[in-house]
Amino acid sequence: MTRLRRNLMLRGGAGLSGLGVAGAAAYRMAPAFWNQLMADRERTIVPAAHRPTPRLWPDQGLHAAWLGHSTVLLKLDGFTLITDPVLFSHVGVDLRFTQIGMKRLVSAALTPEELPPLDLILLSHAHFDHLDTRTLRQLESKRTEVVMARETSDLIRADQYKRVTELGWGETYRVGPLEIRAQEVAHWGARLRTDTYRGYNGYVLDTGKRRVLFAGDTAQTDAFRPVKTSRAIDLAIMPVGAYNPWIHAHCTPEQALRMGLDTGAAQFLPVHHQTFRLSREPSREPIERFQEAAMRIGVPVVLDSIGQQVSL
Repeated sequence: MTRLRRNLMLRGGAGLSGLGVAGAAAYRMAPAFWNQLMADRERTIVPAAHRPTPRLWPDQGLHAAWLGHSTVLLKLDGFTLITDPVLFSHVGVDLRFTQIGMKRLVSAALTPEELPPLDLILLSHAHFDHLDTRTLRQLESKRTEVVMARETSDLIRADQYKRVTELGWGETYRVGPLEIRAQEVAHWGARLRTDTYRGYNGYVLDTGKRRVLFAGDTAQTDAFRPVKTSRAIDLAIMPVGAYNPWIHAHCTPEQALRMGLDTGAAQFLPVHHQTFRLSREPSREPIERFQEAAMRIGVPVVLDSIGQQVSL
């Protein structure tokens, strides 16, 4: 343990070394993971290439900004929400005084303080790169509601929000002008290896005028086909990365496009890429493959770089 502590301290791993025997056990269970964390300490996070201006968005229309990973800021006819907010330099085990986990490749396009007032936080599932307790503590507000998957509200300080609602597949909830329906996806929801009872969702958002699909995380599935109706999905927010070697839980870019087309989506916003090193494919590969596949059939990709914004 003495050698592990010394190495971690020298390479910046004070958080793990402070866990004593537990730290040594964690290292033995996943040395590659911990070695990557230590190597990341020396790496600089690249600033986002763009900076959105959501406070200038009007109250009419559909507006979106990709802040990084699966975090999208949306404004639908004056109603403001954010998906899976992850806005700090790392995600992982939250020890309050530090955080042990993955380091960003690119910084979030906005800090919590730079966000406009939020009506809703939408959480797809409990994985650390989607439900970040440090970010969520910063966003606590009695004006903000939270909608999340079943059996996950114990992970946040629910009494610090206006209301927290859990949804299972097919269940709906209305907040302001928005009807939210939890969508079946092909993924898994445990935060740790043992809490497999937790749910995992995508969501269909409907204002009556506009429909948005936030697919969360998903492998290839036919479950999105029933989303298609006579009213188009105006914007499909689809995950496109972390498929190599995790194809059982994450779709390829081409599969993401097909599933979005299953819903009748008119435009796409690809997420879950360029932000964290989650898998073996190169950082740019997911978006390049998605753009190529979309271009072949003439489907618009509205955002492809962190910090970009669009008004539809």
